[in-house]
Amino acid sequence: MPETADPLVLKELVPPAALGTESFRQLARQVPIETLPAGGTLFRAGDQDRRTYYLLSGEVALLGEDGSQTVVRVGTEPARHPLSNQRPRQHTARARTAIRYLGLDSDLLDIYLTWNQLAGIEVNELSTDEGTETGGDWMTRILQSKAFVRIPPANIQRMFMRLEEVGVRAGETVIRQGEQGDYYFIISRGRCRVTRSSASGRQVTLAELGPGDSFGEEALISEAKRNATVTMLTDGVLMRLSKADFDELLRAPMQKEVEFEAARAMVRDGAVLLDVRLESEHRGGSIRGSLNLPIYMLRLKADSLDPGRRYVVYCDTGRRSSAAAYLLTERGFEAYVLRGGLLSVHQARADALQRDEG
Repeated sequence: MPETADPLVLKELVPPAALGTESFRQLARQVPIETLPAGGTLFRAGDQDRRTYYLLSGEVALLGEDGSQTVVRVGTEPARHPLSNQRPRQHTARARTAIRYLGLDSDLLDIYLTWNQLAGIEVNELSTDEGTETGGDWMTRILQSKAFVRIPPANIQRMFMRLEEVGVRAGETVIRQGEQGDYYFIISRGRCRVTRSSASGRQVTLAELGPGDSFGEEALISEAKRNATVTMLTDGVLMRLSKADFDELLRAPMQKEVEFEAARAMVRDGAVLLDVRLESEHRGGSIRGSLNLPIYMLRLKADSLDPGRRYVVYCDTGRRSSAAAYLLTERGFEAYVLRGGLLSVHQARADALQRDEG
């Protein structure tokens, strides 16, 4: 039976150390420790593999195509971070001694990070008006939100035609934490409570929602699991939109991706680079001049951003930045996603963007 990672070891790594207890334990169970003899090659320059490597023991030499060499040793700060984590790989990683290492599935790690960082912002409150079951028209409240200003009228019309009405009873669970996202919901009538299970198992109330409020979109955007449970407080009626319709009618018009060269031109013209990864990830390697605002802080800190500036949002893969850009757009910002994230940016291009910032 293969040896699995010691949670105490994972707790020293960036960014796995930032995962919540539940995700952390799941990841630890799924990651076997692997070995490589001295002289063995972990990966080669130009590889496009979707794995994130961490060194657990020994020494690895990162060999550049220009003849440069960087040695990474266990116990040093560089060993806490992934080895040469660009795509395609910019280095060949060769074991200088016998090594033990972890090779995490990059997409799985990113999904866990997205899931955890979106905790507490699963709910999108489209209006600050408290409202009542009988007060105000939910369609009017939706149409007056900043999110729908950017959506073509034809899409809004089709959305209303495709919304499915669902009757719900007091005490009924609409979505459950940990389940896969399948629908986007708008409350037509009634009230519900949003809760999240803490690491200790205690239920924490995040919000109470009423007519015109919506929930569930972040799980659809990030393709991660639900981060909260929504339970009806009263009898009511929900309007739900399937993931496919949500992607076509709402996400697509609000989700603007840019390739590297377009992002570079936007930065020269005054756009802000916004890194929505964790602070530890940002410190471990980022585009110089970028502002770091982790996605889990976005709801609290969005008001500190300048609404007159454009934002190019990035993370490692584009998954977290897609969710962050959607949230920013809902709040009236002009936000773009760096297509493919940092892993798709060739190091030479990243250096060019750094020169622009400098």
